[in-house]
Amino acid sequence: GRLKDLNQRKRLNFAQFQSIVLDEVDRMLDMGFIQDVSYMIDRLPSKRHSLFFSATTTPSVKNVMKKFLNNPVTLIVETEKAADNVDQDIIKTNGRGKVEVLHDLLIKDGFDKVLVFGRTKRGMEKLSRQLDKRGFDVASIHGDKTQAQRQRALKQFRNNHIQALLATDVASRGLDIDNVTHVINYDLPETYEDYVHRIGRTGRANKIGSALTFVT
Repeated sequence: GRLKDLNQRKRLNFAQFQSIVLDEVDRMLDMGFIQDVSYMIDRLPSKRHSLFFSATTTPSVKNVMKKFLNNPVTLIVETEKAADNVDQDIIKTNGRGKVEVLHDLLIKDGFDKVLVFGRTKRGMEKLSRQLDKRGFDVASIHGDKTQAQRQRALKQFRNNHIQALLATDVASRGLDIDNVTHVINYDLPETYEDYVHRIGRTGRANKIGSALTFVT
């Protein structure tokens, strides 16, 4: 969206670029970004270097490849494995509300920089309001947030101005934040790949991280 805006204001000319890299193509399709992608690609030179990355090869992804790529070479890699330096455990809620369970975790020592993952935008926004009312310093990132709002939340989290960042899977793609102490799967991920991606946000730079998954 940002690139499209710059192009429409004549601040960026796509015709000057010889390469395009699209990551998480399947996610872009799920989010309805294909029109923005088409807008950008249609304005690139016909002769270009194109790299598309996708966790899955659904019929929709194949259609995108057929439309935008010319005789592409397809590379398939093995399923990603969970990091060895991330301690993984489950938290049984035992009938308690998940907000209460999360509250009890956040007041414990060591839960200094926590990344909380949820399934929906509405759910994460609601949880953000609930934790804020309980006195926790939190922020959320999801598809309904503007780019400026997401960047502000990420900056607060990186600079340790908030204790917890609440995120959906799509909004969190590509996050690279140092010293995340815990990843909490407030909602179960849809796929194993999503799980691996989530918990990979902690335990970086040879540090030990912790990943906790709520089970009701």
